[in-house]
Amino acid sequence: MKLEGEQTLMRIFIGESDRWKSKPLHEALVEMFRQEGFAGATVVKGIMGFGCHSVTHTDKLLRFSADLPVIVEVVDSPDKIEAIMPRIDDMMEGGMITLEKAHVIRYRKTKE
Repeated sequence: MKLEGEQTLMRIFIGESDRWKSKPLHEALVEMFRQEGFAGATVVKGIMGFGCHSVTHTDKLLRFSADLPVIVEVVDSPDKIEAIMPRIDDMMEGGMITLEKAHVIRYRKTKE
C-alpha cells in the first residue's frame, strides 16, 4: 500500500470505559479500521484530561480513575475517512472527533 502526500488525520477522543457492545470502544474501532483496510491506527492512553462535563480524570494515586482519556488516531485518504464516519458516529455515545490535513512523507513496510 502506498500512502503519501496529502491525507487526513482523524483523532477520536473517548474514555477508557466507553464500550461498543461488550468490547472497549477503542478496541472495536481499531478492529473496524483493520477490517476496512485502513493504513493503520494507534491508541494513545492519557494520564489526565477532562471533557464536556469538566470532570477531571487522572491516574494519580489518591484519585484512581477507571475512565482515563483515550485517543484513537488514524491517517488515511480523505475519502476513506469520510466514508467510515457514519459507522463511527453510530458506535460513539460521547466524545469528540477531529480531522486535520496531514502530509505523509513516508509510509511503507519494513524490508524483510
